[in-house]
Amino acid sequence: MWRKTFVFCLLSSAAGAGWLAWAQEARPKITPRPKPGAEVPESERITPNLRIDTNQVLIPVTVTTPLNQFVTGMDKENFRLFEDKVEQEVTYFASFDAPLSVGLVFDASGSMGSKLNKSRQAAAQFFKTANPEDEFFLVQFNDRPTLVVPFTQNTEDIQSRLTFTQAKGRTALLDGIYLALQTLKKSRNPRRALLIISDGGDNSSRYTENEVRNLLKEADAQMYAIGIFEAIGARGRTAEELSGPGLLNELAEMTGGRHFPVDNLNELPDVAAKIGIELRNQYVLGYVSRNQNRDGKYRRVSVKLNQPRGLPPLRALHRQGYYAPTQ
Repeated sequence: MWRKTFVFCLLSSAAGAGWLAWAQEARPKITPRPKPGAEVPESERITPNLRIDTNQVLIPVTVTTPLNQFVTGMDKENFRLFEDKVEQEVTYFASFDAPLSVGLVFDASGSMGSKLNKSRQAAAQFFKTANPEDEFFLVQFNDRPTLVVPFTQNTEDIQSRLTFTQAKGRTALLDGIYLALQTLKKSRNPRRALLIISDGGDNSSRYTENEVRNLLKEADAQMYAIGIFEAIGARGRTAEELSGPGLLNELAEMTGGRHFPVDNLNELPDVAAKIGIELRNQYVLGYVSRNQNRDGKYRRVSVKLNQPRGLPPLRALHRQGYYAPTQ
């Protein structure tokens, strides 16, 4: 008989402030981290160091039900991991809330004028899910991207800069993602993610979709996106705007992240909070590839679940692959 206790964290889009309080209570129990400089008894010290060795491949995995509920409480035995269809031995498994390095990629183009206030609120709700060891940076883009706030643990710095953001210019979305991915290379935490808040497709970038896709494959980071799009039948939508949702969805899925299209501005803060909570309800699988060739080739990764009895069909969301080392 299956005796393992699983926890479902419900994701409902029809909530408000009460939803966020409930969702935070439903999170798995996590040992609080001490404040920097605080003395901790040796018996209680936890070192959430994910990189056990330089050859380790790390795959963050989110497990959900058909109703989009998170499933926590699973064990290593519930997961099977494959690289290029060859099963790998899972040598590292974690489900604690490990530190994150996150880049906020914020659209400040002219069309964002009426959406800036709710977008700022969305960023604030996302930061409420942060932990003391997380670090963040802010990239804003319109005609071109700018690293406005480099890595910091003080989210108030970012929120303060967002207060003075003005909407103007065109939309260099791909350039914004590219700059953020380059900035992530300087992160100190092995778990890395991007959160993009944008209202349209690209119409001003010098980097191409293929260049951004290739950099995403190399980045070892998850990408989440909130797309604030006009209705499909709206007049005056450009070809770039029409392709915006598909582009964000494709880029997010290849990293194991997700794209959340939003047509009601009031939903923005709750959606951002969901993303933050999702990042806190992930498993991390680590393995050393059986393929020891340092050929620099892209290797596809898949995760299959050993379905626990009594649960609905579960889905594993994860990044689709990585580039092998070359030396």
